[in-house]
Formats: sequence, C-alpha cells, structure tokens
Amino acid sequence: MGPYILRRMALIIPTLIGIMLINFAMVQFVPGGPVEQILARIEGQGDVFGTISGGGGDGAGAPVDAGSGDKYLGARGLPPDFIAELEREFGFDKPAWQRFLTMMWNYARFDFGESYFRSIGVVDLVLEKMPVSISLGLWSTLIAYLISIPLGIRKAVKDGSRFDTWTSGAIIVGYAIPGFLFAILLLVLFAGGSYFKWFPLRGLTSDNWADLSLLGQIADYFWHIALPVLASTISAFATLTLLTKNSFLEEIKKQYVMTAKAKGLTEARVLYGHVFRNAMLIVIAGFPAVFVSVFFGGSLIIETIFSLDGLGRLGFEAAVSRDYPVIFGTLYVFGLIGLMMGLVSDLMYVWIDPRIDFETRET
Repeated sequence: MGPYILRRMALIIPTLIGIMLINFAMVQFVPGGPVEQILARIEGQGDVFGTISGGGGDGAGAPVDAGSGDKYLGARGLPPDFIAELEREFGFDKPAWQRFLTMMWNYARFDFGESYFRSIGVVDLVLEKMPVSISLGLWSTLIAYLISIPLGIRKAVKDGSRFDTWTSGAIIVGYAIPGFLFAILLLVLFAGGSYFKWFPLRGLTSDNWADLSLLGQIADYFWHIALPVLASTISAFATLTLLTKNSFLEEIKKQYVMTAKAKGLTEARVLYGHVFRNAMLIVIAGFPAVFVSVFFGGSLIIETIFSLDGLGRLGFEAAVSRDYPVIFGTLYVFGLIGLMMGLVSDLMYVWIDPRIDFETRET
C-alpha cells in the first residue's frame, strides 16, 4: 500500500499546479482587476462594473483599451505615478508568468499573503469563516447518512412494495427540487415569511448568545442551523438513499446470499452479517467525497439565503471584488483538500474491505 500512496501523493502536485494554472490563465481574460476596482471606488461608482463598458483585458489588472489612450478605464485625470504605484502595490508591474511562479512558490510554503481589500491575512480570513461552512457540511453529511442508509436498506428489502414506491416518489421530488428553492420555501414557511415564525431568519447564533448558559448556547446553535442544514441535506439524502438501495439489491442477488439462506440463517443475520459490509463499501468509503461536495458545492447559495458568513459568501465576495489573494489562496487550499480526500477514500476502501489491493493497480 505504501508505494500506491506515494504514487498518488506524487500525482497531487502536478494536478494541483494544473488547476491553479488553468484558473490563473482564465482570470487574465476577465475584465475588472483590483486596479480598476480601486479606480471605480475613487470615481464613486461602487465597483468596476459601473465603469467598464466593454472590451477584454487582463483580469489581474491588465490594461483595458478604451480607445482614449488611458491605460485603465476610470483613470482619466489621475496622475500616472498614482496608477503606477497601484500596479506595484498589487504586483501587476510584473508579467503574468512571473506573478504565477511567485504565487505558487509562496503557496508551496503556505504563505497566502493578505487580502487586497480587508487588511487581514488570507489564512486568518478563512479560519474566521470556516466554522459556518464546517457546520453546514458536517451536519448535512451526517444527517444524510443517518437517514439514507437505513432507508436505502429498507427499500432494498421491500423492493417493489408499496413502501418502496411511495418513498421513491418522495426521493425523486427531493432530488428534483434545487437546494436554493427548498431553502426559500423553508424561510417562507417556518422563518416568518408568510406562515410560521418558528426559526430565526439569519445568522448562526443569537445576539445574546454569549450571555446564555452552555445548554442554552447549544440549543440556540441548533435552532439557527436547523433550516440551513435541512436545505443542504435534501439533494445528498436523495442520492445516497438510491445508492444504498442499489448496492444492497446487487448484493442480495448474489450466490453467497442464497447459500446463506439455504443454510437456515435468519434474514437479519444474512443482511447485516454478510450483505452489509459488501453493500456498504461504496457508500461508506465515499463519505469524504460526499462531505467535500456538500462543504464546497452548496454552501454559497445556502449561506447567502440564510445570511451566514461562511466560506461560500467569502468566495463570492472575493470574486466580485477581484480579491485575488483570497480567490487563489482558497482555491489552492480547497483543491489540495479535495485531492487528498480522493486518497482518503481509497484508504477507506481498504480499511473496510482488506481484500481490496491497490498495489496491483497501475496508476
């Protein structure tokens, strides 16, 4: 197993570099870099989209051809020394390839610099926002598994029954409803929208959270997180339930199950003593990937709807303001985490079923 882990670890490096290079190259063609953002704020327009009317340009602050001889839109009347100072401050006085190499060298040493517009280190900013996203991702994944596994097993055992039919209908509806639409529905129904005001509208805790007792703080936390977690769980729950059912159905039809039943073993002994480990292999081993998917995939919309200040909103705001240290720093860290989770998933396969041997695979 050791050589396989080393090979996978070695592949992470070029894969991560490729991810960063592609995204960095794409940014070069997106108009409205940090320099334009500063100029737009000086002009009192709020953001760069109020000043850019067309044309391409370097997303990392490259010139935009406005046909007027000015290097940047919104720079008319400003001293050239001021513009040059802005470029030096953001590092845009260097060519793109040099900026990329410098960025990757710093990231390799886990030096992610400081946000352009927040006057705080990228690492500190991520750590500040991470508890919200971890809360959503962890609880959503755990609840999805706690519901999906028993339900999927029950559906497999009762395959074709009335129970299987109506639960399949509910699952299909849950899978078809977008998470953001379900979140809005929850707000309308239970957060004071038009009917009941049982849950708070925004935030992860109440304003007086620090004054509450320990039990009060725990209750307040779950009170606030209930609707966002429910909205995040809906799609993962549907997928995992069908995956569990199909895995059990495939195993139940195999010869060793028929042999076990012929020997007089009870259905529960056959199901949980023989079928469970084989059928749950793909479901349990996929836990890291599911968590990463929920953690990174659905957090933006859910956090925005429920006014939660997490990594999803941080990434969105950084993209709008062209805060490149935050964008690329978080991309690097989360890309590395995602690649590592792929390796962890393989290790979980081996841990759950020692018969699996990745040593014989060609990487």
